[in-house]
Amino acid sequence: MIDDAPTPSAPVLGAIRAVTFAVPDLAGVEAAWTGPMGYEVVRHETVSAATANAWGAPALTGRPILILGPASGEPTVLRFVQQPEAGGAPERHAIGWSVAELTVQDSDALHARLQDSAFTIHAPPHTVPTYEYLRAMTATGPAGEHLNLTWITELRPDLAVATSFVGRCFIAVMGAPDIQEALDYYRETFGAAASPIRQLPGVRLAVVVLNDGSKIEIDDLPGLAARATADGFLPPGLAMVSFECSDFARFTGRMIAAPAVGAFEPMPGRLAGVMTGAAGELIELIDVREAGA
Repeated sequence: MIDDAPTPSAPVLGAIRAVTFAVPDLAGVEAAWTGPMGYEVVRHETVSAATANAWGAPALTGRPILILGPASGEPTVLRFVQQPEAGGAPERHAIGWSVAELTVQDSDALHARLQDSAFTIHAPPHTVPTYEYLRAMTATGPAGEHLNLTWITELRPDLAVATSFVGRCFIAVMGAPDIQEALDYYRETFGAAASPIRQLPGVRLAVVVLNDGSKIEIDDLPGLAARATADGFLPPGLAMVSFECSDFARFTGRMIAAPAVGAFEPMPGRLAGVMTGAAGELIELIDVREAGA
């Protein structure tokens, strides 16, 4: 077991509601995402001291944050917070959170739209091995954010089909030095079930199943070290993933700092706090109840 706390009798980790990228410069992010990607600005804000402390990143106090959402209004957002660069941009395959996977309506049409844009295409649309209903492409955004852009070509009850040209983040990808330890962590801590471990070309992985079409992909990356993180800041790149939590009080004693009432999206007015996972990944839990309820 991860600790002495009993495994929840039912899953308590819910859908992905935000992914937070820590990037050295916000310039160009808004134009790129609201242009060919069709995202919309949800909010321009600065990080409050309460939020920065709850994230375990007090040096972010007063730093700008840009929040973007899909045109459909689906309740999952991208957050870009500006912080100094530390040790260069993270690799696509990294320990901790690494890649945000967004659902799209047509990856071939998106590939054409992203030509001569601020997005760098690494792999054009292709059918994913062993998942014939996924036609995916990989790209990096203007701030170095690593993306999988995936067309779900047949309706699946466990996957969030896009309801706008580019939809929401439905899978967060993370690397772990020990995949079984990471799977055990999500099962024993949150009651979240996982798929069998599969060997795909170039990577061994499993997925943790959440609700509302969300999943966590865990890639087995033995021998890699965690990325360098400057004191008081978030890990560079995909720094944190935010999830609904149906039993928030169970975890407040395990958070890296006292939770705070969310001041901005994805769920303003709800208590939110951060835990550290088995691979050092930052997991923001958001109470599904209104603060004070």
